[in-house]
Amino acid sequence: MLVVMDRNATEEQIQAVVAAIERQGYTARPITGGNRVSIGIVNNPGPVDPALFIGLAGVKDAIAITKPYKLVSRESKPADTVVEVGGVRIGGRQPVLIAGPCAIESDQQALAIARHVSRYGASIFRGGAFKPRTSPYSFQGLGEKGLEILARVRQETGMPVVTEAMDCETFGLVEQYADMVQIGARNMQNFSLLKRAGQSGLPVLLKRGISATVEEWLMAAEYIMESGNSRVVLCERGVRTFVRHSRNTLDLSAVAVIRRESHLPVIVDPSHAAGRREQVLPLARAAAAAGCHGLMVEVHHRPEEAFSDGAQSLYPEQFARLSRETGMLFRLLYSPDKDTEP
Repeated sequence: MLVVMDRNATEEQIQAVVAAIERQGYTARPITGGNRVSIGIVNNPGPVDPALFIGLAGVKDAIAITKPYKLVSRESKPADTVVEVGGVRIGGRQPVLIAGPCAIESDQQALAIARHVSRYGASIFRGGAFKPRTSPYSFQGLGEKGLEILARVRQETGMPVVTEAMDCETFGLVEQYADMVQIGARNMQNFSLLKRAGQSGLPVLLKRGISATVEEWLMAAEYIMESGNSRVVLCERGVRTFVRHSRNTLDLSAVAVIRRESHLPVIVDPSHAAGRREQVLPLARAAAAAGCHGLMVEVHHRPEEAFSDGAQSLYPEQFARLSRETGMLFRLLYSPDKDTEP
């Protein structure tokens, strides 16, 4: 259920409603957005009687939520959520480019790539310090040394950084260095990790699982929000299908569904969908046209020497072209003179 407060409700009235919800044994999650506050009711074992709250001071309405993902749903918050990452806003009418190597390899490598992508339009730098790999013999990342390099990238370029936390044990370490924590596709349903992300003070980038449905993906986001963290960005990165011409199948219909079903921002990672450099730009253009809030792209100045995912990493000049071409599409779709967003 969603308790909708009057636009003139005071903080005391809001807290009184929160207390009334908790007296029933439920959990209250205040949701800000637009010109009023709403309070989501979660952890209720069955239907909630709206009469318990409708007569309280400052309450405008009490509305049943039909979706299983309560806090993530547009039923709980009709307006788009905008998530701030180190001063960069994701959501709304300002699409963003997140770019960098798959893995942090050295100071020189990371800084060289960061300078390139910053010059060509990226506003957030990505790079893996901990790498979940299919083979135990593949490069697993530099760990804390990689996180230290990411911090130096931020200091030199001014770009906030996003990197993956693989488990609860290293989550706190990632929090010390990153501006945004990524939950990778392989961990989308690692529920202990999702709950830990929900306790974080940092925004979370949640990738869609390799074989996850959209509902499962949104329910994973619900775990994070229910645990207290509303700063969630969703990332479509392709799902496993029968095809062999690409690494995964990029599901751009998911972008449209997410935009309809959820208030959370959704970005697209064409690199992991493609698995091949020549497919990244066409998929990025298609993702921009589909109305995502941004792109996350792998870039390497020497991809033939990359420790991981070199085949799908763009050269800096190719990233510059991607930035130009998707920028034109984004400007068309998110033009201020448009009455509605895509």
